[in-house]
Amino acid sequence: MCGIIAGIKKGNIVQDLIGCLKKLEYRGYDSAGLACFENNRIERYRSVGRVSELEKIVDTKYSNIGIAHTRWATHGKVNELNAHPHLSIKDGFSVCVIHNGIIENYKELKATLIKYGYSFESQTDSEVLAHLLHLERKKFSSLKEALNSVRKKLIGAYALVAICDKDPNTISGTKSSSSLVLGIDRGSHQYFLSSDPNSLSGISTHIVFIEELELICLNGSEFTIYDENLNKINRDLTKLDFASDKISRGEYASFMQKEIHEQPNAIAMTLENFFDENSLTPILFGNDAPKIFEEVEQIIIIACGTSYHAGLVAKYWIEELAKVHVSVEIASEFRYRKSVLKNKTLMIGISQSGETADTLAALKLARKLGLEWIFGICNVQESTLIRICNLSFITRAGLEIGVASTKAFTTQLASLFVFALTLAKTKNHINTQNERNFLKQLRHLPNAVASILNGEMSVKNWIKYFESKQNVLFLGRGIHYPIAMEGALKLKEISYIHAEAYAAGELKHGPLALIDESMPIIAIAPNDDLVNKLKNNLEEVKARGGRLFIIADQGFELREDSCTKIITLGDHAGFLSPILHVIPLQLLAYHVANSKGNDVDKPRNLAKSVTVE
Repeated sequence: MCGIIAGIKKGNIVQDLIGCLKKLEYRGYDSAGLACFENNRIERYRSVGRVSELEKIVDTKYSNIGIAHTRWATHGKVNELNAHPHLSIKDGFSVCVIHNGIIENYKELKATLIKYGYSFESQTDSEVLAHLLHLERKKFSSLKEALNSVRKKLIGAYALVAICDKDPNTISGTKSSSSLVLGIDRGSHQYFLSSDPNSLSGISTHIVFIEELELICLNGSEFTIYDENLNKINRDLTKLDFASDKISRGEYASFMQKEIHEQPNAIAMTLENFFDENSLTPILFGNDAPKIFEEVEQIIIIACGTSYHAGLVAKYWIEELAKVHVSVEIASEFRYRKSVLKNKTLMIGISQSGETADTLAALKLARKLGLEWIFGICNVQESTLIRICNLSFITRAGLEIGVASTKAFTTQLASLFVFALTLAKTKNHINTQNERNFLKQLRHLPNAVASILNGEMSVKNWIKYFESKQNVLFLGRGIHYPIAMEGALKLKEISYIHAEAYAAGELKHGPLALIDESMPIIAIAPNDDLVNKLKNNLEEVKARGGRLFIIADQGFELREDSCTKIITLGDHAGFLSPILHVIPLQLLAYHVANSKGNDVDKPRNLAKSVTVE
């Protein structure tokens, strides 16, 4: 969602900026733009659609300084006028800005700027920033001072980067509740600002994180970071470990297909530290973890979307194994209600990117309300989430490009299961033999996932039953109800088929009215303690003419017929069953969407990293 890249170097930077925008495409966007200095003037280029369209426009341009952006619409339609960068030209000079986030008080600012004679061509909140910065630049002697004045007038979340033709060798940026990072390659004398460290692979060797309300200036071959009072700040460099050659589909037709098949390795990498230890130790979650795990009496899990479903599964694990009460909250709901937070509560924030705006805001609210223990589970070591938490665990899924999360989800589940086991061990609810058995099951997990992926053809055989449907119902019971929710989310995200999930026991309380011959029902049917209850629910569906598609374990006794199709996995995997049962649902969503000709990596209206409300 909305990507920022800006930079200075001794040679031509235009193609570097385009290359970085392409690395940001996985976040989701609808338009792109670039501005650079040409003959001491700011020239701006914008296009709707893919970065490749912008690339054609700027292919022959040359500049050593520029800013570029991919936009995901929040204010205004998808068109060239609403695309970034936004330019303010008045009184003989120009200011140009790129912006991520939402300015909540933009209407008030816009009204003031109109009184000063500024006119607006877009429907965005971001254009306000260009005109406001232009107004402030008239009052101050440098872009840095003008930007410092602007940020004091803003309400909302933003990462903001700007250039001005009164300051021809300068790029300035600032941030509040949004990501901004500096990339450095001193050997090549080049400096970049980006909203995502992934975009800096191949052009930067080190990065510096810009913290809340700090301001940064790139000037020639140096950078300076300032605090809120414009005092200079010294900041350590962090080595950039991303490898640019990893951002490739390889032999696969899409990133999503590649990432589905990367899950055995991603899970193995995530669990590697625990296998090396041969025992469960809290210290792997942070230096304070042993004390916190001993004292914690309640857990609140905060997340959005797929990560929220991972939290719902974890609730079952934690409460059964560690005997600690868990509540799971949608981040966007938690932050806007009056919460009662008790002492000795651990809050867990889950996010693939670590930049999910609602999740970060909820965690910061918890801090403000006095909660001391915050634990982050994330796929990005360099993320804001990890940096604001006491405890953390990196899932090591590797870069996930596809908008519909797959390997991030299963590695989150693996991490949360290990957390549940470690907490249970700390509270003396599992013994040494239990611990060894669980570790043995975890070691086998990557192979079990690989085995299910080898049966992909069975899933592909179901495509013909779904590609023409408009509605699908998912059913699950107990710990597999959240997996049904995740399956429904995957299908709707990329196939655009309306899909809903219900706890199977709730059928009589409303959903049964939807069942007829045209409604496919996908059921998650592990051979667990609830299997007979589930069979009764499925018989209710069959009696009303519903067509059943069942993901079952060995030993599931319902037989296939003209209205019942079954994919059988291996033996029941106990606590780890949810991780295995979600794999066929991912494959089904992928193949159905692919058969409809949809762009599975960039589904319409969606973004990978949701950095605004």
